[in-house]
Amino acid sequence: MRGTRKVFPVFYRHMVFCRHAVKINIRDDNMQQNKEFLGTEPIGKLLVKLAVPTVIAQIVNMLYNIVDRIYIGHIPVNGGLALTGVGVCLPIIMIISAFATFVSAGGAPRSSIYMGKGDNETAEKILGGCFFLQIIISAILTVVLLLWNRDFLLAFGASENTIEYAVDYMNIYAVGTLFVQLTLGMSAFITAQGFSKISMLTVLIGAGCNIVLDPIFIFGFNMGVRGAALATVLSQAVSTVWVLIFLSGKKPTLRLKTKNFFVSPKLILPCIALGLATFIMQASESVIFVCFNASLLEYGGDIAVGAMTILTSVMQFAMLPMQGIGQGAQPITSYNYGARNADRVKKTFKLLLISSLTYSILLWAFIMAFPEAFAAIFTPNVELKAFTAHALRIYCAFMCLFGIQIACQMTFVSIGSTLCSIIVAVVRKFVLLLPLIYIVPTFVENKTNGVYLAEPIADVIAVSFTAILFSVQFRKAMAKLKDPA
Repeated sequence: MRGTRKVFPVFYRHMVFCRHAVKINIRDDNMQQNKEFLGTEPIGKLLVKLAVPTVIAQIVNMLYNIVDRIYIGHIPVNGGLALTGVGVCLPIIMIISAFATFVSAGGAPRSSIYMGKGDNETAEKILGGCFFLQIIISAILTVVLLLWNRDFLLAFGASENTIEYAVDYMNIYAVGTLFVQLTLGMSAFITAQGFSKISMLTVLIGAGCNIVLDPIFIFGFNMGVRGAALATVLSQAVSTVWVLIFLSGKKPTLRLKTKNFFVSPKLILPCIALGLATFIMQASESVIFVCFNASLLEYGGDIAVGAMTILTSVMQFAMLPMQGIGQGAQPITSYNYGARNADRVKKTFKLLLISSLTYSILLWAFIMAFPEAFAAIFTPNVELKAFTAHALRIYCAFMCLFGIQIACQMTFVSIGSTLCSIIVAVVRKFVLLLPLIYIVPTFVENKTNGVYLAEPIADVIAVSFTAILFSVQFRKAMAKLKDPA
């Protein structure tokens, strides 16, 4: 229990915040009393109302995702190896999360677009059909992971020193696949209706449970990485119950109804097509992570792979809050796009771009100035901390540009631009980053640094390409809204 007392106070204030957040008035002001508020309220005020709770949720979700790694990194004696082992699980966890967005990232914007058209019945059918599809996907994923997780983990970069830690974590985490799918997937539909505070509470409740249960299971019951996985599964289960109770109640405009579970594929397939871009973007993270791990294991050994686990966690500090801003803007953009209100769509994008770019620049500045502080969050190991601090400055060299990339990608999805959103996702990950992981090390003396350097090079090229494509396609989309002929 000494480890519990030493680590737990760092997160105590977050637990206090979560407890008080449950007392928030969940009426979301009077927005649910006016179903057209997305098309009438001032854009700035509306974006704050929707984005702030969503960003808070993403920040807490970030804690949700990395708190296991923080505690595991502080396990006495073998904390470093245990952290690396759990880090190898990240590609699989990313894929599970990607399948949740595969359905919801397309379904939620399309339901908002139909709400903008005044067709709530079709929007509600989309909600029910996506819910049922997620249950089917969850069942398949659970079986696959329980049968073949060891093979996947070895392929994803686990070594003989870390494989048992990875398997222990994944065997338990796989059982909670259904909870992960439903919590992430259905929360998007809650936000799409304008109930961003409810979505925030969904994450707060789960994260609060996880923060409390982690030290109890890891240190108190001496379960190690298995305790971290069990805490995550139980916490996700609590969040799932909260989401289902809300969507089945009387407050939301769109409700879960059994009659809508078996809807026409013609209604669901466009949702999957639109969500494909987000799926590729997130699932490709796992492929990229595997490639990074394989190259780093070859050039730098376990310490380089362990550093990559921390780099990925720090990257979440950038991506998740910006995605939260984008998710807050999504209902506004989609609703007004469906209502053919081009001016409000343009204003929403401008505010989204300014907000995202400001955040990415500020975080980039902090990482460049204090890389050791970010590394120290995850490990007390002096060698790993020093190695990671150096790698952070390379890996995050052009993080300041992420705001442009995220704003354009989220807006493509919000207006239903399936092809463009897929192109943007594929170019950055598969056309650029994947080859660069293997090409760049051949041109530099320090091969390990060369692997990390692939990320900023890909970022610069990808952001430039995305900005040019968006400027052309967005102008065309807005012209069609004003002149449908």
